[in-house]
Amino acid sequence: MDSIWGMVTHDIGMDLGTTSTLVSIKGLGLVFNEPSVVALNKNTKQVLAVGTEARRMIGRTPSNIVAVRPLRDGVISDFDTTEAMIRYFIRRVHDEYPKLFKLPKPRVVMGVPSSITEVEGRAVADAALSAGARKAYIIEEPMAAAIGVRLPIEDASGSMIIDIGGGTTDIAVISLGGIVVDNTVRIAGDEMDQEIVNYARHKYNLLIGDRSAEDIKIAIGSAYPMKEEMDIDMKGRDLMTGLPKIVKVTSIEMREAMMRVLDKIAEAVKDAIEQTPPEILSDLLERGITVVGGGALIRGIDKYLESRLDTPVIIAEDPVTAVVRGTELLLDEIALLEKVKLTGDEFI
Repeated sequence: MDSIWGMVTHDIGMDLGTTSTLVSIKGLGLVFNEPSVVALNKNTKQVLAVGTEARRMIGRTPSNIVAVRPLRDGVISDFDTTEAMIRYFIRRVHDEYPKLFKLPKPRVVMGVPSSITEVEGRAVADAALSAGARKAYIIEEPMAAAIGVRLPIEDASGSMIIDIGGGTTDIAVISLGGIVVDNTVRIAGDEMDQEIVNYARHKYNLLIGDRSAEDIKIAIGSAYPMKEEMDIDMKGRDLMTGLPKIVKVTSIEMREAMMRVLDKIAEAVKDAIEQTPPEILSDLLERGITVVGGGALIRGIDKYLESRLDTPVIIAEDPVTAVVRGTELLLDEIALLEKVKLTGDEFI
């Protein structure tokens, strides 16, 4: 039946993240990378926009329109909105990449944080099935990322992967196709943004939004001193006068603002290393620790972690897409998918 369905519908891999949702199509690769944001009419509950268009509305909507992020800290905070977002991406795949009958009944493999509970995992699977999937499989993000960057997860040797996302940082040691050590902390990119907001408020009496803080983090954020430091204009509202204000801030200041979060991530990795069997530690020293996710793009985070952990740290190639690449590969590796899935359900 799967071969017949494959003629009329696309199978989809999805990294359902707190900040961004990435979607890949079996055989075609990554097709969408959009913010995990849904714009709703508060009165009618009608979905007005999803993704990039919805993110543009944050902080700029009239009172009857609200732009919401349906996932918080890597888990569903609003089931109906999450279902609407998944349905939007499934339909968009089949609208922009039509097959024979343009029938949106795909198999969907979705990456979720490894700390997710059985109930939360069930909710994600149910949301995908309600959105039109014929089968929904839930995979732990660090496992999907390890597959996506081609780590030898089925070998009798250990690999450590750190996935720094928007809502969570997933840390896992993988060996023989399973997770040996798992440590997930709900501290990641969103907390860095909040620290930048707090820094602007306390040092400059400047009120900025989360979106502005994220843009500044992307532009000049760093975890380790750079050869040439950078600066940027921070724009917001002066809390003393209530008027617009521009302040020039440097990458040194933003590093100072984010350091509390970075230290917590380093401590979480240390905790995972302390739980790792001694036989695997030698593998980590030889192979290094792999970092993926949006947080891997912070300048110098590999050097920072190496200085804290005394272990080689490697930034994966194209770290942002590691999880979604892993979900796409699993669509072809049925035996491996059955081995590593958290749950899998057929559409009824």
